Amino acid sequence: MFEAAELGRKVSKQTYKEAVPRLRADLLEAQRRLRDTDAAVIIIVEGVDGVGRGEVVNCLNTWLDTRGVETHAFWEQSSDQLQRPPLWRYWQSMPRRGSIGIFFGGWYARPIRQRIHDEWDEASLHESLTRIRDFESMLVVDGALIIKFWFHLTRSEQKARLKQRLKDPASRWYRLPKGKDQTIRYQRLVETGERVIRETDSGLAPWYLIEATDPRYRDLTVGRTLLDAINERLQAGGPPHEGVSLSHAPSLPPEPSARVTVLDHLDMTQALEKTDYKKRLARAQARLRDLTWRAKDKGVAMVIVFEGWDAAGKGGAIRRLTSGIDARLYRVVAVAAPTDEERAHHYLWRFWRYVPPRGRMTVFDRSWYGRVLVERVEGFAAEDRWRRAYHEINDFEEQLVEHDIVLVKFWLHITEEEQLERFREREKVAYKQHKITDEDWRNRQQREGYNAAVNEMVVRTSTEYAPWTLVSANDKRFARVTVLETACERLEAAIS
Repeated sequence: MFEAAELGRKVSKQTYKEAVPRLRADLLEAQRRLRDTDAAVIIIVEGVDGVGRGEVVNCLNTWLDTRGVETHAFWEQSSDQLQRPPLWRYWQSMPRRGSIGIFFGGWYARPIRQRIHDEWDEASLHESLTRIRDFESMLVVDGALIIKFWFHLTRSEQKARLKQRLKDPASRWYRLPKGKDQTIRYQRLVETGERVIRETDSGLAPWYLIEATDPRYRDLTVGRTLLDAINERLQAGGPPHEGVSLSHAPSLPPEPSARVTVLDHLDMTQALEKTDYKKRLARAQARLRDLTWRAKDKGVAMVIVFEGWDAAGKGGAIRRLTSGIDARLYRVVAVAAPTDEERAHHYLWRFWRYVPPRGRMTVFDRSWYGRVLVERVEGFAAEDRWRRAYHEINDFEEQLVEHDIVLVKFWLHITEEEQLERFREREKVAYKQHKITDEDWRNRQQREGYNAAVNEMVVRTSTEYAPWTLVSANDKRFARVTVLETACERLEAAIS
């Protein structure tokens, strides 16, 4: 593979001097046009040691308007990063739509490092690269433009360059193995790099192999490649597959017998007497208080998701749940319509921000499932977007669970008649009137559409590692106790 980057390509000083002004002007114009689009540009720079990745990035920051460029070097993982799934740190650095992010190594740095140091076997590397390929595809179809550069040097050229670099006082920080160990590292890195490129090169997120022997050739090639990629995207007017359905799962058929959903099988008569409720509630809250402290000591994090009909009692259930937990151990995230900053990123970005560290809990009052519920039913998301969200959500949740985060998902279900009664009560009681809006009444008219959406959501995202708990919530006491006892059972199973 790398023979194509060992041909000794060069650019003369004169050619470089003549080409740069035009290239800079064209890049700035492309960047200006990019600002008015939904595209975020992500540039990955990777390669063998000594190729001058820092020089390339500094050059790009000189040629581009740095007000629209963010550069990220992912050094050793901080304690915050180590407490979250591996991709969390990259989500924190995602460029907003219309801007450019340059990542040193990015999400490739860790699998490459783990493999060349024999900390991962072939199966672990393959698993990581498969997740990266899915991750990149998800970003691209959402609007991102991913450009990946792998810079290559021959072993002899690398040896000479590193020897020269170590003579430079400004490069005293640069440390690599010497002699035979350095040769072995080079061979391992080239072998691993070829594997990485082969498994993650795609039409959606291609790799560009750059010969780095001559810095002028290297920099011009990177600049021109970047310019061509941005202009091609600007000309296309949108990401690949935009408007194309990526899944063909049908909605519920029109026949009455076929419109029975998983919610119709819930026993909505379940209820608790007040005395029994108080006893079980107090017992569950005390149990949860003890479990959350034990979870803190063991470094076990927890994410609890609440979804359900308007007026289903999510707020009341959350209050009873958190009453049993020390306030230092949890946070509640109330999810509303996305802000301008949130709309400037992939829809999962705002949820990745709240993934808890080890020993802590995050409670979501509504969640990422808005993409396949309200955004689907109300038409806020195109069909191809909400259909591909099932896979994106499952992958997101799998990453949480793989990182030993306890994930519990509740759907609070009430009948149409019970919802109407609660709406009317909210209109009558002064301190509850803020809970009822015209939008709530309008959403009620979409009940049939939401039934189909909830059914498909449960079918597609109730997985072995992140199952849905469907709660009969016509009786508030029964729902609250069910939520608490379920949370206790799941957390206790994780820390026992």
